[in-house]
Amino acid sequence: MKRNIKQLTKWSDFDKKLVDNPKLAKDMAKSEAMYQLTRSIIKLRLDKKLSQTELATKIGSKQPAISRLESGNSWPSFSLLQKIATVTNSKLIVSFQ
Repeated sequence: MKRNIKQLTKWSDFDKKLVDNPKLAKDMAKSEAMYQLTRSIIKLRLDKKLSQTELATKIGSKQPAISRLESGNSWPSFSLLQKIATVTNSKLIVSFQ
C-alpha cells in the first residue's frame, strides 16, 4: 500500500489540538523530532519510489524493521540513517535549533 506524504497530518495542525493541555503539549514536543524524522524517511522512500521491502533489502534489513521505523515504534541508529542516505543517494543532515 502506497502512502501519499501530502495526506499525512502536519505537525503544526496536530499541535494546535494539543496546546490546551500543558502536560500533553510538553510530552508531544518531545515527540516532534521523531515525527519529523519518520515523516522525512517516508517521504524520501516514496520520492525514490521504493517499497518498504525494497528499502529494507538495499540496507540489508527486513521490511518489518522499516515498518517499525516509519511508524515511530523504534528509534533509528545514526548508522541506519547513514545507510538509508547512502542507498537513496541522499545527504543526511543532523542539526540542533
